[in-house]
Amino acid sequence: MSSLTRYTVGSVTLLGDVRRPGGVTFAFTERTGGVSSGAYASLNLGDACGDDPSCVEENRIRALAALSPGAEAAKLINPCQVHGDTIVCLSASDDASIARAQSEARSGADAIVVGVPGVPVLLCFADCVPVVIVAEGGFAVVHSGWRGTYARIAAHAAATLSRTTGIHPSLMSAYIGPHILGSEYTVDEALAEKFAAAFGAGVIGSGRGLDLGACVAGTLEAAGLEPGSIHDDRISCVSEGARFFSYRASGGDCGRHGAFAIMEA
Repeated sequence: MSSLTRYTVGSVTLLGDVRRPGGVTFAFTERTGGVSSGAYASLNLGDACGDDPSCVEENRIRALAALSPGAEAAKLINPCQVHGDTIVCLSASDDASIARAQSEARSGADAIVVGVPGVPVLLCFADCVPVVIVAEGGFAVVHSGWRGTYARIAAHAAATLSRTTGIHPSLMSAYIGPHILGSEYTVDEALAEKFAAAFGAGVIGSGRGLDLGACVAGTLEAAGLEPGSIHDDRISCVSEGARFFSYRASGGDCGRHGAFAIMEA
C-alpha cells in the first residue's frame, strides 16, 4: 500500500501524506507544471544546473503555492547541497534567525531541521535519496546521496530533530521519496564492498547494484524509528523519466525535482 498520495494543485503534481503528520505539510514534486524548457522541462526547482534563474524562481513560486498557499517564499530555506553531512537547524522564528539559517544553508548543507511553524524548506534531487522526517513540533528534510548515506546523515538529522522537538525517534515518521533504485545503480567493487561492510550484504544486489533506499531505511531504524514508520514507495526517478529528473538517465543534463516541507502555524 502506498504511503504517499499523488495529487495536483493547479498544474503542479505532488506526492505527499495528506494527513499532515505532526502538523507538517510535505511533498515530493513531479517535473510537470512549470515554465522551464529543454532538459529542464518543466518544473525544474534546482538553481545550480544551468536553467534560466527566472524560470526556476517561477517554478518555486508555483510549487510552494501548491504545497501551502500561505507560505512565504522569502522565508524559504534552500541549501547549497554538497554531498556532505552538515545539518542546519532552525529553532526560532524571528527574522534574524531565519536569515542566519538561510545563510548557513547556502554555505553548504544537506539536511535542514526546523522546529518552528511557517518556514518552508526545499531540497533538490535527480537520483539521490530524498528523506522527510516528521515529528510533533518539527521536521527534517534530507539529501542523501551515496556519501551522505554512508555518513548516515538521515540518522543525524533524526537525532537533531529529537533534540529540537523533545520527541523520541520512535515517535517519528520518515518518508523516502523518488530515487534511483538498487537495480539501476551499479557501483564499482570497492564501493560495493564498503557499503556491504557498513550496512550488510543485502544492500548490494546482482551486478553490484547499490540499494541506497535500503541503506537509509536501515540507518533510520538504527536511529530509533519504528520500521513501520519508515515509508518507501520505491518510486524510480530513472524509469519514471516523464515524472522525475534523473542525472544518470539523462547523461547529466537535467533539472531537479524537490522535497518541500513546512509546519503549518
